[in-house]
Amino acid sequence: MKKKIVSVLVDNLPNVMTRVASVLGRRGFNIDTITVSSTGNPDITRITMVFNVEEEVADQIVAQIAKMEVVKSVSVLNREKTLYRELLLVKVNAMPDQRDSIKNIVEVYRGSIINLTTTSLVIEVTGSPEKLDGFMDLMDEFDVVDFCRSGVTAVERNLQTDHGLE
Repeated sequence: MKKKIVSVLVDNLPNVMTRVASVLGRRGFNIDTITVSSTGNPDITRITMVFNVEEEVADQIVAQIAKMEVVKSVSVLNREKTLYRELLLVKVNAMPDQRDSIKNIVEVYRGSIINLTTTSLVIEVTGSPEKLDGFMDLMDEFDVVDFCRSGVTAVERNLQTDHGLE
């Protein structure tokens, strides 16, 4: 199985995300992550979902969503032609003698320490899900109190003007 990113443009109306998720849940599809955001058009909302499924199942998911009247478009994004990011916030209990080690890891992952107290710190890291998984693997040696991940948000690259800036 492979992670599939599905992008859906829907009418910006109450309960639309719930309706999309319900259609998928009733058919036994498990959503790994889901994010919802506004677009440049105030009448349209973007729903980005990640599924851990085979290609055929991703096609079934797209077909089920496409049947809904509130859906304007739905597609499985090509990961090579898509920019995608996720946000991670991590709260770590850390004594002063551990902070340099943590700070070094945060710098390598281009993260930020956004809150610092005498006993803990909160770290923010953005990047691909794989990058965040790697960061969390390194945080295992510390006392992680809590963490939260936003889920993937994605947009297709404009290949005519892409200069590879990430």
